[in-house]
Amino acid sequence: MFSEVHALVGQAGDIVLYVHDDLALPTAWDGAAQFPDFAASPGELHEAVLDGLRVVLVGMGPHAHADAWIPTGNLGRRIAELKTREVTLLGDGLDYAVIGCAFEVLCWNPNTYKGTGSKAKPRPELNVYLPDEAAVMAFAQGKELGVCINLSRTLSWTPPNIAHPEFMSEQAEKLAAEVGLTFREIAGDELEEEGLVGHINVGKASEVEPRMLRLEYAPEDASGDPLVLVGKTVTYDTGGLSLKPREGMVGMKFDKDGGCAVLGAMRAIATVYKPKCRVVALLCVAENSVSDEAYRPDDVITYRNGVTVEVTNTDAEGRLVLADGLCWAAEKENPSVVVDIATLTGGVVIALGKVFAGVWANDEGALATMMAASEATDERIWRLPLHAEYRDMMKSPIADIQNSNANRQAHPVQGAAFLSYFVPEGLPWIHLDIAGVHAAEKDHGPWIKGPNGFGVSLLAEFAYRWSKRTV
Repeated sequence: MFSEVHALVGQAGDIVLYVHDDLALPTAWDGAAQFPDFAASPGELHEAVLDGLRVVLVGMGPHAHADAWIPTGNLGRRIAELKTREVTLLGDGLDYAVIGCAFEVLCWNPNTYKGTGSKAKPRPELNVYLPDEAAVMAFAQGKELGVCINLSRTLSWTPPNIAHPEFMSEQAEKLAAEVGLTFREIAGDELEEEGLVGHINVGKASEVEPRMLRLEYAPEDASGDPLVLVGKTVTYDTGGLSLKPREGMVGMKFDKDGGCAVLGAMRAIATVYKPKCRVVALLCVAENSVSDEAYRPDDVITYRNGVTVEVTNTDAEGRLVLADGLCWAAEKENPSVVVDIATLTGGVVIALGKVFAGVWANDEGALATMMAASEATDERIWRLPLHAEYRDMMKSPIADIQNSNANRQAHPVQGAAFLSYFVPEGLPWIHLDIAGVHAAEKDHGPWIKGPNGFGVSLLAEFAYRWSKRTV
């Protein structure tokens, strides 16, 4: 695969034509006869060498619903096979931003931790030529969004002995310095002072202390109250004393993917979307480990908003740290809307499979904006219910609520119902459960098996659209 993509105005090298199925090949083009069976179905590739120049036709599907992700991914894989170094991309109605993003996503290198036991494969450079300056600008913008998505994927992929809470704090601080965000870490005694009891309890069995990280994007022309993004960032989840089975523990380094998505989104907000509103990110960072210090089932925790929680399952830990973030957002940030994102429940995978993320909302305007963002980025979400009966399921005989109902009815809704107790009435709030969609199960399009950065584009697009509503 290639390591870098350059966008240059002009035409050189092999020619790639993106073709929609309602557009015939140019009849005046002599090469059209070389592709008699080309149907332009999404992702279809046909190629021929004409007068020493390789021509590749890439099917885009229906013109009105063109989606460049899969076609561009298939093209990129073919380019890598051919070891092509220069291509010119042409086509009617192309979204060059999506194409640039897909090419950058293809560049992601998951081999960071391979050592001398593996041979490093060369990753040569590819020059991409585009028809005009507008295409170059769109391609470059998409490429930068791809960098943001790949940041999320790299952090997700990083193993838990490296990507512990302190590491995540260092990466967040580094990002803030690079793109002009403010950064604050709440850790140690300050967690006690601020009453962030979810972090304290979930993280106290780990050798690396929990912390909440706050980043803020604040442009000079910002107006209105901020949007707050809250990300579950559990760097490893053993299940705590409610220990996961052996086969259920592998891959739990990905339990930080909500927070990784928020970090990628904050980079995209600062460098690509640049909304005219303040955006605050809260990363709820802890490692759910096991020791004689671990919190227990039967413990009762009192949150800073006064809500008491009976712990019935220490493997329902993500909602405990997210509750801190929601309390902080409501009490400290005066937000216009709060969005939390988390790999929260296995139940959402049972309900929606690996096709849609679950979304819950208490405000129709905020939800409409999120659905529009989902449509624009092709990160699919599906609304699930949040009614009073579900909230009643979470009530405890010895506290206000329990963190998990043992009967597991409406399991994905339980997580949302629990979190709703930490959102004051009248505050617009959206909850995203990405447990089924945060990783690709196989290579396809521009993706390879592993973390896919789900939520980066979605959250950044939402921030941009929300800022236009609130200006």
